[in-house]
Amino acid sequence: MRTICICLLLLGPVLSVAQDAKDPKKVTCRFLCLEGSTPPPPLINITDKSPDKGAEVTCTVPTNGLSPAIFCYAKGDTLNFIFSTDRTPAATVRIPPKGNAFILVFVAAAKAANTLPWRVFVIEDTPKNFPDGGAFVANFHNQDIRFLIGTSKVMLHPAGFHGFARPDPRDAFNMAAVVFEFQQQDTWRTASESMLRFLPGMRYLIFAYVDAASGRPRISTYQDFRPFSKPPEAR
Repeated sequence: MRTICICLLLLGPVLSVAQDAKDPKKVTCRFLCLEGSTPPPPLINITDKSPDKGAEVTCTVPTNGLSPAIFCYAKGDTLNFIFSTDRTPAATVRIPPKGNAFILVFVAAAKAANTLPWRVFVIEDTPKNFPDGGAFVANFHNQDIRFLIGTSKVMLHPAGFHGFARPDPRDAFNMAAVVFEFQQQDTWRTASESMLRFLPGMRYLIFAYVDAASGRPRISTYQDFRPFSKPPEAR
């Protein structure tokens, strides 16, 4: 199991002189609002060091699947977002310094003083995390989860993640079993049980989390097909 590189951000101003760079870092981003949260209005990625001296990139955060890829600009290793409606701060996102393509998963933050409205999980969009025809599983729950994909049995600790190759064997329809369990006291209980079709040129993103409204653990599954969108140049 790899050391986690998903960054659960306790949002707030995270800037330092050491992070500042002469030029902005251009990275590819795709956006997703985790099921159960009302998506934010369109966001604007801002940096005072963009090539256009203050250029702004509008970003849409959907709930039903990944957004198209766009280029965003980081100040040092930080992406800053404001709301397009009133231009107030929405989220500050720390990205791994060596990455250049990310999936940003937005989750509504608990209302508290001196915190921004959205926290963001950062997932590096790489073949290692997303094997062709496979699945990426992340545990946003505060307890261990365990699950089965095909014949692979795995337990993930909180904030853990794993990229799975296309399961083998599969049935005649390229389908394999996917089962998730959450622990309640000393008992493991099945939270989700299904058959998913695993095809070349596609991938699944599967998140375990606790629904803020009900307080119950849930599983959200998203399907993404190749060719994964390439971003147009930011204007």
